[in-house]
Amino acid sequence: MVSRPTLALAGLLTAAALALSACTAPSVPPAAAATQDGIVLADGSDLGGYNPINGYGELGVSPLYDGLLALHSTNPDALPTFAPALATALPTHNADFTEWTVPLRSGVTFHDGTPFDAADVIATYEAVLDPASASEIASAFEMISTVTATGDRVTFTLKYPYADFPARLLLAIAPSEKLTGGPASESSLNREPIGTGPYQLTELTADKAVFTANADYWGGAPQVASLTTVHLPDDNTRALRVKAGEFDGTSIPPTLASAFTDAPGFRVVSAKSADWRGVSLPADSAFTRDPQVRIALNLAVDRQAMLDTVLMGHGTLAHTPVSAVYGEVFDPSAVFAHDPDGAKALLDRAGWTPGADGVRAKGGERAAFTVAYNPSDTVRRDLATAFAADLKAIGVEVTLEALGWDKIEPRIGDLGILLGGGDKPYSIDTQVHAALHTPMAGTSVWDNPGRFGTPALDAALNQARRTADGPTRTALYRAVQAEYLTDPSYVMLVFVDHTYVVRDGGWQRGPLTIEPHAHGVAWGPWWNLAAWTR
Repeated sequence: MVSRPTLALAGLLTAAALALSACTAPSVPPAAAATQDGIVLADGSDLGGYNPINGYGELGVSPLYDGLLALHSTNPDALPTFAPALATALPTHNADFTEWTVPLRSGVTFHDGTPFDAADVIATYEAVLDPASASEIASAFEMISTVTATGDRVTFTLKYPYADFPARLLLAIAPSEKLTGGPASESSLNREPIGTGPYQLTELTADKAVFTANADYWGGAPQVASLTTVHLPDDNTRALRVKAGEFDGTSIPPTLASAFTDAPGFRVVSAKSADWRGVSLPADSAFTRDPQVRIALNLAVDRQAMLDTVLMGHGTLAHTPVSAVYGEVFDPSAVFAHDPDGAKALLDRAGWTPGADGVRAKGGERAAFTVAYNPSDTVRRDLATAFAADLKAIGVEVTLEALGWDKIEPRIGDLGILLGGGDKPYSIDTQVHAALHTPMAGTSVWDNPGRFGTPALDAALNQARRTADGPTRTALYRAVQAEYLTDPSYVMLVFVDHTYVVRDGGWQRGPLTIEPHAHGVAWGPWWNLAAWTR
């Protein structure tokens, strides 16, 4: 049964969607709409930042760049496979998975006319790993020891066996001539990108980017002649202007997307993901340091109500970071029941008993902590609100603070945080290792910010990443999930489906793909824009 606070939240969300559906947006000039062979999208993300060394195009989806491999999706409900892109075939490996060799495609040129070759691959990977680059994605490639070339073949030698290495070959490749060293955030590629991809950037302002089809693309010129993205950070503004016919689509929260269900000429599409939302728990709190408390908090939350009201059903329940999209690796029995009475009993046994004000306490410490969320994200705000209401019902006081990430980071030890994860879902290792492993030297502060973990969990994670696909690996990842239930480091809530509104337009778009944490108009119906046909 949905609690009263959750029902109230549901009413507010429904009212917001109805208000949008009733609004009449201002008329827009016809010139703002898409041309017959081009599309115009409203983008909630900042424009620019097109440097692969800092993570742009890291997962093989970009109009500007190609990786050695690309995503290939035939089933929107299952993880995509990999297909050769700048490689001519899938990589081969030695017996212990420490050496991977990739044959390169010939006859490919960058947008500036320079030829693509092995030197560009080596330079791109070495730039990511170079400390001087200060790359935000360097830790994901730390298993690489050397990158070498023999003719048209590139060989990656690893520091340890790593069965998931093909997922690292999605990285967008930049021309070696543009990789001149220094911080990746200062590179000219951020605003003047040069790739081998199906589109070129031909215009960039503070609020608009125009990508034009590359007539010389090695994979064939795209039929969609141009892509224009307009920066509109506010969810409601994007929804209103799309509904007015100014744009061909956008990414918006489920509550706003619901207003387009009966909108003529538009469709709401929902892409599955392994993108979780959950609450990290403060490391410096005596209350949340108790493993029995963390189990109790997991029992207290009503995940189904959050899915139904905040996500409008667009998602699945999350108990661990492992989503059902991982097939046999996913353990469907690794769940926390919704059991508020059981949560209260656990807290009673752990010595956290209700005070006069209804808030539990033990030895002078109150069962209270603050949860921060990014104020620009309405889904996180609403999940945090529902989380606080569920915990209040068991005698735990949660104070909510809307804070930017720059304000959260200095306080990371004493805050709970409404986090998202699943940023590299095409490798189960990347999905769980950073989130669950006890932090080590060099670990990002956002990876397991509560700093919780157990030796058994760490051992299973370390062994699994070094094990080839098969029953042993599956058993190890199932052991990770079982161990996590005994000593959880988060309160995982939901895996979100990303919702998009798209104008029909007569294009044949092909299937969606499972999406990472980062999404928006580079993903959704447009992830494979170069392959669209009429």
